[in-house]
Amino acid sequence: MRRIAAVALAVLGLFVFAAPVSAQEYPNRTVTIIVPYPAGGPTDQLARVVANALSKKFGQNVIVENVSGGGTIIATNRVAKATPDGYTLLLHNLQISANPSLYKNIPFDTEKDLTPIMFINRNPLVLIGRKSLEANTLTELLALMKKQRMKVAIPGYGATGHLTTVLLEEQAGVKVDLIPYRGGAPIMTDLLGDHIDLFVGTPQQFLQHVATGQLKAFGITDKEKSPQYPTADSFVKLLGPKLQIYYWQALFAPAGTPDAVIKTLNAALEEVVVNDPAIVKIWTDTGVEAFPKNERSPDAGREIMKSEIARWGQVVRDNNIHVDQ
Repeated sequence: MRRIAAVALAVLGLFVFAAPVSAQEYPNRTVTIIVPYPAGGPTDQLARVVANALSKKFGQNVIVENVSGGGTIIATNRVAKATPDGYTLLLHNLQISANPSLYKNIPFDTEKDLTPIMFINRNPLVLIGRKSLEANTLTELLALMKKQRMKVAIPGYGATGHLTTVLLEEQAGVKVDLIPYRGGAPIMTDLLGDHIDLFVGTPQQFLQHVATGQLKAFGITDKEKSPQYPTADSFVKLLGPKLQIYYWQALFAPAGTPDAVIKTLNAALEEVVVNDPAIVKIWTDTGVEAFPKNERSPDAGREIMKSEIARWGQVVRDNNIHVDQ
């Protein structure tokens, strides 16, 4: 009996100590970062920066897998349902906080089934227009928009550009014609060709075209002007705080991932991504910044997610926006 009891205690000990040991050894095999978009966009680009930095830090392969479609829900669901061991992660953006209100039948609970590792970076959005528009300032543009309906491109219904345009209509008291596109490339082509009037997008998309005078920058969703876009006036100062909007990007893990693994990943991102001078310089040059230090912890990330889900849910409900799955 004593021998049986000793064996039982030994087995129990293995179970008790298995989780901490596993967390301490993390990672000991390939980590996959799922991106819910095709290759080449801002989120995919950040994912590859993160994967490269973490791979060097950990001495393990960290790969990026693009799983596009379904309004980003397919990729998000895959990570939400993945084994919570830190080997399947999700690199997503502001869109993840709007989806719970946009879609009726999401097969996961965004807050309960995912845990933020870190909100990594953010940037305001910029309102860009064709060069032939009569207006040259945001004030002139808004006056023109009250006289005539503008054609505003959106990268799909429910996308960040769409929700921001809806807020602009609401706060400025104007109405526009929304022109949906699939992707940024055709939007850029039609802006340059004078086929559409305006588009709200990320600053890195337009730097070259604005600098060369091919497009005009009218407004920015921040309190202050941007050094990259000196002609873009602050929407916040002109129209109020609802138009302070940051397009953010964050890394998530499945809920239930051990705290030790989350802390390991957060510390690694802090060391080799948001504090890497070469990465920070590229961000700064394109109007992107690391999240404030006091907002980069997993606990802060949970509060940010809760706030963003509530914010965009209100915009969706107030404007009766629906997206069919």
